[in-house]
Amino acid sequence: MKLKPLGDRVVVKMTEAEETTSSGIFLAGSAKEKPEVAEVVAVGPGGVVDGKEVVMCVKPGDKVITSKYAGTQVKCDGVEYTIVRQSDVLAIVE
Repeated sequence: MKLKPLGDRVVVKMTEAEETTSSGIFLAGSAKEKPEVAEVVAVGPGGVVDGKEVVMCVKPGDKVITSKYAGTQVKCDGVEYTIVRQSDVLAIVE
C-alpha cells in the first residue's frame, strides 16, 4: 500500500531517538525524547487550501523538523508514518 497525501499534507517518517548521550550514557526508553527530525516520504499537491494558495516547499527525501506533537500517526505495511500539514514543518535540515 502507498500513501498519497492530499492538499497541503506531508507524509514523514520520524528518525530514531538517540539511545546514548554525547558523553556515552545509555538512555532508558522512558528517558528518550520524542524525535522531531523526520524524513519526507510523500508530499501533497498543494493548491488552494482554506481559501489560500499553498505552494509546497518540501520534497520527498528532505530532512525536516516538525512541531513536537503535530500530525496524525498511521501504520502502513508495518512502518509508522506521521501525516502533518506543511505549516507544521518548521525547518528543512541541510
